[in-house]
Amino acid sequence: MSAKAGQLNALLGKGSEFEGKLTFEGEVRIDGKFSGQIFTKDTLTVGEGARVTADISAGVIIISGSVEGTIKANQMVELHAPARVKGAIETPAMSMEKGVIFEGTTKMENLSANKAPPAPGTPPPPK
Repeated sequence: MSAKAGQLNALLGKGSEFEGKLTFEGEVRIDGKFSGQIFTKDTLTVGEGARVTADISAGVIIISGSVEGTIKANQMVELHAPARVKGAIETPAMSMEKGVIFEGTTKMENLSANKAPPAPGTPPPPK
């Protein structure tokens, strides 16, 4: 059974705590506490008041809560106030609202593209 666009598949509600590895399809929202690893090609939403300590790899990541760890998004990262993010973000597109606190590094490049073209003056690879 496939998930419909915009349909929430799972929710870790306020007051909930989970530690481990989360892999999913569709959209998942975290409003509680999570620590571990998160993997998906789809959408992860970290709600206001949520506290996430994790390495995250997802298609789209929307953050309004607190996240600490490595964040990799294949499509985009959205940071909405009052988000607090500490760590490294790697994504081809990112938006950040006024009032967001971000401490870390950002690398923006197309993650789905192959290697970048060689620098000018670099000989082509042998055939």
